[in-house]
Amino acid sequence: MESFSLLVESCVWGFLFTLVISPFIISLIKREKIKQVILNYVEEHKHKVGTPTMGGIIFLISISVISLICINGSSNLAKMTIYIFLAYGLVGFLDDFIKFKFNRNLGLRAYQKIIFQLAISIFIGYYVYKSGYVGSVLIVPFTKYTIDVGYFIIPLVAIIYLATTNSVNLTDGLDGLASSTTFAYLISFVSLMLILFQTIFLGYDGVQINELNNLLIVACISAGAMLSFLVFNCFPAKIFMGDTGSLALGSLVASVCVFSRMSLYIPIFGIMFVMSSVSVILQVAYYKLTKKRIFLMAPLHHHFQMKGVHEVRITICYTIITLLVGAMVVIINTLI
Repeated sequence: MESFSLLVESCVWGFLFTLVISPFIISLIKREKIKQVILNYVEEHKHKVGTPTMGGIIFLISISVISLICINGSSNLAKMTIYIFLAYGLVGFLDDFIKFKFNRNLGLRAYQKIIFQLAISIFIGYYVYKSGYVGSVLIVPFTKYTIDVGYFIIPLVAIIYLATTNSVNLTDGLDGLASSTTFAYLISFVSLMLILFQTIFLGYDGVQINELNNLLIVACISAGAMLSFLVFNCFPAKIFMGDTGSLALGSLVASVCVFSRMSLYIPIFGIMFVMSSVSVILQVAYYKLTKKRIFLMAPLHHHFQMKGVHEVRITICYTIITLLVGAMVVIINTLI
């Protein structure tokens, strides 16, 4: 296990590098007049028209650069995490670019997005199955046991990436919401990893431990980058991350858990991402059956906003809930 000081140092480097490059990239995006197109039926967001977008480019650069500098030794999983991060970021970039180019809220068609995401996720599933560092083994939450799901790991991983990337994308609807919730998710992940190094990971060989150490470094760098990005993305946002950022972040939060065999913890750490997706699914299904709505608007954060809750309060609540759930997970795993 990497020393705690090294993990903190990685987080600080992610924070500082993101903080330094952000003003330059924001200035460039403003100069190119890459602005957000707001849905005309979201009254509460009309004042956000013209806010620069595609800000995900900032942390795509910072996380990738600092991670590749800081990781050392056996780092296949960490590097694959970065490659996947960039691949999903590219899909998001294409979506954002089309919106900007044609000045509309619709970028890639839904089926086009799914095709790109599915292709990447199936590849990842196959990579995981063939990887000697991951394979088809899953850690059972709140126990010291693991299960081997065999070939089923391939479709399972594909579904995880599709669900996670789109859930984070749905959560990216208020200033700082996706970035702060992702920060809380990563802090929870890192905390649990430190516990598992004393239990389940204790029997791993040196190479496997080095792989997990580097994965932990990437998570810490990413947490620092998210905290720094919030300086510019919190209310009122100076820049939006766009699909460039949200799809990339979705793949990142999936990768750190999938590659550490902690896939089953994703819906727990990402409880608020789950709520975003579930609220949309329930809204659509209920409306088709009854022509009535459960929520004033979905995803869930828009429902609260339309009820008069300020978006800063919503963002803080999402972050606190994620941290509390993460703390609960860590405490329970400490006791078993």
